[in-house]
Amino acid sequence: MPFDFKKEFKEFYLPKNKPEIVTVPKANFITVRGKGDPNEEGGAYQRALNVLYAVAYTLKMSYKTDYKIEGFFEYVVPPLEGFWWQDGVDGVNYSDKSSFNWISAIRLPDFVTQKDFDWAVETAAKKKKLDCSLAKFETIDEGLCVQMMHLGSYDDEPASVKLMDDFIAKNGYVNDINGDRLHHEIYLSDPRKTAPEKWKTVIRHPIKKV
Repeated sequence: MPFDFKKEFKEFYLPKNKPEIVTVPKANFITVRGKGDPNEEGGAYQRALNVLYAVAYTLKMSYKTDYKIEGFFEYVVPPLEGFWWQDGVDGVNYSDKSSFNWISAIRLPDFVTQKDFDWAVETAAKKKKLDCSLAKFETIDEGLCVQMMHLGSYDDEPASVKLMDDFIAKNGYVNDINGDRLHHEIYLSDPRKTAPEKWKTVIRHPIKKV
């Protein structure tokens, strides 16, 4: 069976629907950075996803090509993730999506090196006739965080965030969202195929001890 990050690292991908504190180890990602409303048809966010998945699946299927990645094993492409912030806004203003800055990301297996990544970007661009130059190889070290599973629409996330804020306050922590540590979401449902009330999204916030 292919390696499945969601199953092997359940504590980070399948938390309960109540807040918990975790220490997230650093990991490598394909990332694309941008700005604007994620719901804009054909907008920057939608184009970023096309690039992310093109590179991700090129790496996943590399074993069927002449390019061999050292230490490769078959795996399931991990779920889409997103880091979000708005300039001059404390927290998240869900009513003003056009002001979002974002980093869209898909986790990479540890065996993928910068050299392998560069090959995948070049190969995906040729095969898909797609400009993949915005894709970057990044290491993200989240560290100490509070997280929970949010059930429902993204617009209803403030209710879950409040639960998280109340939980950390009771346990001697405060939010540590800043320019380097961001509001983080992991998307476990396909919004094209699932009703909004059934969407599952991991919400994760960086924290620190008071």
